[in-house]
Amino acid sequence: MFENLNQKIEGAFRTLKGQGRITEVNVANTMKEIRKALLDADVNYKVAKDFTTRVKEKAMGEKILIAVKPGQMLIKIVNDELTELMGSTKQDIKFSQKPPTVILIAGLQGSGKTTFSGKLARYLKSQGRNPLLVAGDVYRPAAIDQLSTLGEQISVDVYKELENKNPVEIAQNGINHARKNHKDVVIVDTAGRLAVDESMMTEISNIKTAVKPDEILFVVDAMTGQDAVNTAKAFNDRLDFDGVVLTKMDGDTRGGAAISILEVVTKPIKFISQGEKLDSLDVFHPDRMASRILGMGDVVSLVDKVQEQFDEAEAERLQAKIRKNQLDFNDFLSQIQTIEKMGNIKDLVSMIPGMGKLTRNLDIQDDAFKHVKALIQSMTAKERLNPRLLNGSRRRRIADGAGRPVREVNELLKHFEQMKKTMQQMNKMQGGGKLRAMRNMNMMGRK
Repeated sequence: MFENLNQKIEGAFRTLKGQGRITEVNVANTMKEIRKALLDADVNYKVAKDFTTRVKEKAMGEKILIAVKPGQMLIKIVNDELTELMGSTKQDIKFSQKPPTVILIAGLQGSGKTTFSGKLARYLKSQGRNPLLVAGDVYRPAAIDQLSTLGEQISVDVYKELENKNPVEIAQNGINHARKNHKDVVIVDTAGRLAVDESMMTEISNIKTAVKPDEILFVVDAMTGQDAVNTAKAFNDRLDFDGVVLTKMDGDTRGGAAISILEVVTKPIKFISQGEKLDSLDVFHPDRMASRILGMGDVVSLVDKVQEQFDEAEAERLQAKIRKNQLDFNDFLSQIQTIEKMGNIKDLVSMIPGMGKLTRNLDIQDDAFKHVKALIQSMTAKERLNPRLLNGSRRRRIADGAGRPVREVNELLKHFEQMKKTMQQMNKMQGGGKLRAMRNMNMMGRK
């Protein structure tokens, strides 16, 4: 996501390297390169032009401190303007004072509305809500089955009417069902439609009129680039929706939609979705996205992801074992599984400031820990608890069982011992070990 744009913007800033001060000439050259980078990322032409004009005006108007290099000042200005361009702050869902809150999902065919509906239900459930999914797509044969399957996976009820082909009635009946069953949020999944299909656009308008939703979310495939912005505008003219959801952000997207959409449609991006996993949904934070575009990392989002998997009781247990130098391979395996739950490994690493450049050309797969897990799982229960038992013959047996060379078993044992020493040192330095560190990260995430 934004990898090419990040590289090109970094290249543009290199023109200022070594310059003693900001001048009209070097700023103009830098802005020319940034505008070109934005256009290559499929950002709307007017948006790109207005953006670079504003940055140039601010840069020329700044009183540059002697201690600050021109490039650093310009990066700050670009970061601030990018944040402003994408909405300044995150925009929350509007919840009704009188439940249930009704959320209407609209979008093109194939944009990922049904999958997003499931992800949204899971997200809201994690926030303490009691959602109901309503299967309102009566045209796509597998839509109802897909939503039912998603509901089962996240333990959320799905309202469906297999014989009724009237989506307006189904939506109304679903809301009534929610009231009777004490559901506080209703998510109405609808059929995909083209903006040029008048009958289908009339249908979604009729659903809106009938159910009076508290929130209308327009779901669009980020991979369609500038077309995503144009489509959003056409739907907004008809529905006056409340927010945008960009899906497939993990694909080969150039990022133009995320940067252009607020300026063109005047409606904020509220969520971004990556992949098919139901936990791969993120609230859209303009400031964090701007930092990632500029290669500055996103520590706050990384902390958020850690917090989602943080189990205080488990941290207490682990801390006690660290103090007694009793860490074993069961603990190691548990930590690997926790990291895997946090999402795409390369994406996680790129959130650490400066690491994006280092990992840009590395092929870090989601199954990067596959061989390590195979080796640990080839050990007996006693061997996992007591790594000192692993003599030469045991190591060969473990390697054979995992289908890996003995060298990898030796490397695993070496890394494991290094990890134990590092965690012991951290525990002594912090006086509270992992638990205190995790709590500190939690406080960082709330600031």
